[in-house]
Amino acid sequence: MIVHLASDHAGFYHKEAVQVWLMDEGYKIVDHGAVSLDNEDDFPDFISKAALAVSRKPEKDKAIIFGGSGQGEAIMANRFPQVRAAVFYGGDNSIPALSRQHNNSNVLSIGARFISVDLTKQVIWEWLHTEPLPLIKYKRRNQKIEEITKKIQP
Repeated sequence: MIVHLASDHAGFYHKEAVQVWLMDEGYKIVDHGAVSLDNEDDFPDFISKAALAVSRKPEKDKAIIFGGSGQGEAIMANRFPQVRAAVFYGGDNSIPALSRQHNNSNVLSIGARFISVDLTKQVIWEWLHTEPLPLIKYKRRNQKIEEITKKIQP
């Protein structure tokens, strides 16, 4: 598995810390930027690259994307076929793992302005080590998302 990372300025420091940590844990990382802190950057420029990579290998690769709230980043990522991005910016720490279990999420969008780097690492670890539940209803629902999406794309 390759873990793709991407961030704008608001999530830059979280991304950098997570990148070092995941590499130390033995993960293969691809950093899609930002590569330097620039308060004028735009998240679609970076998030789209990570989302495209996951879209090409949705059952194998994953991405962790970072922004201020994580919302815009998830919206961008979810525009790509077969990307299932979930957002976490605090609250119930089991939400990212549940997104893996029930929705087979392959992108985790982190709201860096709302959670610490330590909590970010904790939920990422759980997310990366949680498998989708094998129940047919979850597979069926995800399949329906893809089928409907194909019908509405121009």
